[in-house]
Amino acid sequence: MTGRITAVLGPTNTGKTHYAIERMLSHRTGVIGLPLRLLAREVYDRIVKARGPSVVALVTGEERIVPERAQYWVCTTEAMPEVGADFVAIDEIQLCADPERGHVFTERLLYMRGLHETLFLGSDAMRGAIAALVPKVQFARRERLSRLSWAGSKKISRMKPRAAIVGFSVENVYAIAELIRRQKGGAAVVMGALSPRTRNAQVAMYQNGDVDYLVATDAIGMGLNLDIEHVAFSATAKFDGRRMRHLFPHELGQIAGRAGRHTTDGTFGITGEAHPLHEEVIEAIEEHRFAPIQRLQWRNPRLEFGTVPRLIQSLEESPQNEWLSRGREADDLRALKSLSEMPEIRDRVRAPADVRLLWETCRIPDFRSISETEHATLLARIFGFLQTGKGVPSDWLKSQIERIDRTSGDIDTLSKRLAFIRTWTYVAQRKGWVDDETHWREETRAVEDRLSDALHGALTQRFVDRRTSVLLRRLKQKETLVAEVNDKGEVMVEGEFAGRLEGFRFRQDSTSSPDEAKMLARAAYEALKPEFSLRSDRFYNAPDTEMDFTEQGGLMWGTQAVGKLVKGADPLKPAVEPFVDEEAGPEVAEKVRRRLQHFIDRKIAALFEPLLAMSRDEALTGLARGFAFRLVEHMGILPRESVAAEVKELDQEARGALRKHGVRFGQYTIFQQLLLKPAPTRLRLVLASLWEGLSEFPESPPPGLVTIPYIAEVPVSAYTRSGYRPAGVRAIRIDMLERLADMLRTQDSKAGFEATPDMLSITGMTLEQFADLMGGLGYRADKGEREKAKPVVEAKAPEAGSENPIPEEASPIAEAEAEVAAAPAEMESFYTFTWAPRPRAERGPRREPREGGEGHRGPREQKGGDRPHKGGDRGGEHKGGEKRSEGGKPRSRDGEGNRGERKFGNDGGKGGPKGGKPWGKGKPQDDRGRGFESHPPKKDKPIDPDNPFAAALMGLKGKL
Repeated sequence: MTGRITAVLGPTNTGKTHYAIERMLSHRTGVIGLPLRLLAREVYDRIVKARGPSVVALVTGEERIVPERAQYWVCTTEAMPEVGADFVAIDEIQLCADPERGHVFTERLLYMRGLHETLFLGSDAMRGAIAALVPKVQFARRERLSRLSWAGSKKISRMKPRAAIVGFSVENVYAIAELIRRQKGGAAVVMGALSPRTRNAQVAMYQNGDVDYLVATDAIGMGLNLDIEHVAFSATAKFDGRRMRHLFPHELGQIAGRAGRHTTDGTFGITGEAHPLHEEVIEAIEEHRFAPIQRLQWRNPRLEFGTVPRLIQSLEESPQNEWLSRGREADDLRALKSLSEMPEIRDRVRAPADVRLLWETCRIPDFRSISETEHATLLARIFGFLQTGKGVPSDWLKSQIERIDRTSGDIDTLSKRLAFIRTWTYVAQRKGWVDDETHWREETRAVEDRLSDALHGALTQRFVDRRTSVLLRRLKQKETLVAEVNDKGEVMVEGEFAGRLEGFRFRQDSTSSPDEAKMLARAAYEALKPEFSLRSDRFYNAPDTEMDFTEQGGLMWGTQAVGKLVKGADPLKPAVEPFVDEEAGPEVAEKVRRRLQHFIDRKIAALFEPLLAMSRDEALTGLARGFAFRLVEHMGILPRESVAAEVKELDQEARGALRKHGVRFGQYTIFQQLLLKPAPTRLRLVLASLWEGLSEFPESPPPGLVTIPYIAEVPVSAYTRSGYRPAGVRAIRIDMLERLADMLRTQDSKAGFEATPDMLSITGMTLEQFADLMGGLGYRADKGEREKAKPVVEAKAPEAGSENPIPEEASPIAEAEAEVAAAPAEMESFYTFTWAPRPRAERGPRREPREGGEGHRGPREQKGGDRPHKGGDRGGEHKGGEKRSEGGKPRSRDGEGNRGERKFGNDGGKGGPKGGKPWGKGKPQDDRGRGFESHPPKKDKPIDPDNPFAAALMGLKGKL
């Protein structure tokens, strides 16, 4: 008995599937066939909610849920059972024309009927074919509930939210999803090869707003009901298993119809990489007018199982109806032919039951898609097990499943394992193929679920930025985003890292997409408003010890930059520019600026206190006050040659007044001793560079060095402000230079003199380096050689009481010493220094000392040539070789200068910093050992006989 047959035809989004579910539930029993396992699961869940799980069955190739009192069967079209139900519905009936699966749908169209009602759901293009093949069929036309319109071409980067981008290969889908993640924050991925569990998890992210984009294959066109506003084709051609071809208009219309659900209008278009659609195709999709389907794929359903050749012949039989066309060779038929050619299979297949079993084995889908040979080998193994009558051995099946049951690996690895487990899920669903069907069905389902969850996690990790998904969902729900700042300054929005608060500026995470960046900034600044206020209060009350300035003029609060120095009205009165985000507000910015200004003003007052005190001293008048102004203007250091005339005009009273403020009138430089310390020097360089508008400030030399390399690229003024004076290939600290000048005053510079150990000690130099330094100061250094003096060994006196000592033979040691004494004398180098300044116009570049007595010459840049003279104004300098610190305290021979050189020196451990700093650059110095010369022994002066003290000494000497 056959009931009413109705074909409900129309475009997508007409509610056909919903109508079929309602009609099925109006009957006592029913079966509905759906084109995809994914869609079957979706419909199953809807019916379970309506009637409960005890009466609803789900049957697909890899899943079978059949309660004892099943009334409603939800199946894939291939798995529809013959149960004699009151109602039968077949969805997407236009798939009768599909080259791969069409023969299955055609069979259902021709033979599957409900006892009371049968529904065929699909495209209007099937009207003619159904009318010709199904007698007494009635047609019902359903109109689309919303409007579908063409939106043109648009780049993925400019795609609006709630869009689905369609690709036709796994590689294309992944590439699009990667691009959307970088630019839009993420996308859900839907493909036919996904398990229902993975697909549902991905779709849920899209439906609940975690992501705004969906990337899918053409499987999206098969009845998946999603809230999609726009469908974009990334291509208009696909590989159909045999060849690349353009999509037919009805295929494009089926996919484009996913846009716009219920009464919400939708749009469709292409991405920038796709070929444009023709106008007639666009018009056909918009108006849902497609060419009628002329041929349906067919395969003979009446199979003959007498022998394998007869089975193959029946499968290849041609139809007699003009509406039907024999479909292409399906996978199961190819597998049957491959197995029939195997000798071991031919020998086993003897009875019709064997042929039927072989055919059932060949119908296992090739989920793995490795190769036809691999698939045939696996089927042959399974058929061998089944033919024994015992089914697939549990131990063998367990080993196969255990190899797959691993959730580690990337997306491709997990996808392959999921495809492999689908094979064993299919096997476990066949009745009588395994020993304990319930156990193996549950086991394979559990493995599939674990792999599905792992695949969902891998897809999400790769194609979705979780931070973006959280923000999107919160913003769409119009909820206030919760943000906080931890102790490390990290800004967390809804538990996701958004950036870092550095001082009073928010540094946003650079990994965010442009759209996400706006959301993060908006949410972060909302949370940072109170934090900016609290932080500015803490900063305003922080002590000066927590703040500092950098050598490039930056202002720091701990390790965070909070501002910079800018040029002010006076070199010693710089202004500050705070680093505060505009979103923090003007009050916070002003509070930070005031605190920074207080800090730098106090820092200048403390480090330049002697200089500022001198400038405020009203007791200084006349020339002394003018000279004090010059010192303040140059921040405490003045080369003497630049103010030579003014110094001559100062009388002793004026000089004394200035000395009370620590001013030292040196031979080469006039300076305040306390301002040569490292801290004032560092600040002086910054302030001077700021006043002169330099783009890059010179760095201060490492503390404690007596000499540093002289680099021509560094201005001489930078050396002066650092407290050094260039002389030769090095620059010497000005206070140590004045101590050296004191020593040079005692020497006869006309007749010539040699360097004393004290001279070498205070400069921390070798003799060669010292000769170069003296050349830079205007001296001529003549090099010579002489025999090195040997220590005199006194002869041992004979012992008392031995009037006639017995002569002893010469020992071997003594003979050896005699031979050594007869060896050539050891020579040593020495320099004789004479004062020989040249006119400035004739001074050339520095040269290394040459052999043969040619002297050193001062550098071209060296302005000094002043000879240290006796009786000069030393300003309280200490005499002798005793080293003293900047504060005037005595120090050891291996004092500050030598220690600093051993730490930072780059030329044999003497006098310069190691690489990196500008001061550490330059030509390496000669690192030969020092040659300390001694003066020729002086002759004793004759004693004056008229001197009573001399007479007493003579008498004392006689007694001794």
